[in-house]
Order: sequence, then C-alpha cells, then structure tokens
Amino acid sequence: MSAVTDTDGRPAAPPLTETTRARLRARGIPDELHERFPFPGSGLADRMGIVFTELSADRCVATMPVEGNTQPAGLLHGGAHVVLAETLGSTAASLWAGPGATVVGTDVNATHHRGVRDGVVTGTATPLHRGRTLATYEVVMTDEAGRRLSTARITNLIRRG
Repeated sequence: MSAVTDTDGRPAAPPLTETTRARLRARGIPDELHERFPFPGSGLADRMGIVFTELSADRCVATMPVEGNTQPAGLLHGGAHVVLAETLGSTAASLWAGPGATVVGTDVNATHHRGVRDGVVTGTATPLHRGRTLATYEVVMTDEAGRRLSTARITNLIRRG
C-alpha cells in the first residue's frame, strides 16, 4: 500500500480531527489556517508553550511562558528567545508566501538586551523585506512591562510549487 502524498510528492497530512482542531484553537490558530498547521503537539513551539495572539503576514504575535524555558541560572534561555523568534518569523513568512509554498529558515540571529526570570514573554514579528524567494522579519521580544528583552532577525527561503 502506498502512502498518500500531496502535490509535491511529500506525505500528506492526515485529515484533521475535532481534537486536533481544538488543540490548534488553543494555540491561537484560527480555523481558516488549520490546514497550514496540521501537527499540533508535535513541534517545538508546542512544547515551549507558544500561543499565537495575532497571525498575519504583516504582524505575527505570540506569547511564551518563562517557566519551563529557563537556563540553569533561572533566566529565560537565550535559545528560547530564538525559538520564539524563528517560530514567529517563519510563520509570518509562510503566511506571506501563501498556500502551497514551503518556507525554511536560512539565517537567524539574536541580540539579548535584558534577562527575565518569570512571567510571559511576547514576541512580535514585522517584515523587513518580503520578496518572491526571500522574506526577512524582525522579531522583538518583550516582558510583561513592555521592556525589550531581545531583538532577532530571521530570513526565510520561499520555495514555490
């Protein structure tokens, strides 16, 4: 028996169950985008507790708890900042590219400005460049008081068809 594949020959996502759709809604993903996020619970963003609050190619916002994402000194791990930034930048680039496109990160960098030990971090991705084959987003992470914690930039390659 052969596996079901999509138009690019890759394995097709299984049909979404109501349980899957409920998990996607809990992550802040609206119903009309569920087909673009077919595997809730299987990705790093889920394990990090990232929840989207805005989703568009112009502005992508999500929150992430500090608890569970710290380094040994008790501060939010620098890698957690980068996970949030890459999640937001790649998601926004995917929304820019549209259905059927594949988006992969080619460069990500971050500057850490301030540490945080508790609460929730908010990341906001806004476009710096959006072309046919590359999309670059700046992602700013802030604490609950609105203080900038880090600034990241992510560039994604967009593959169409």
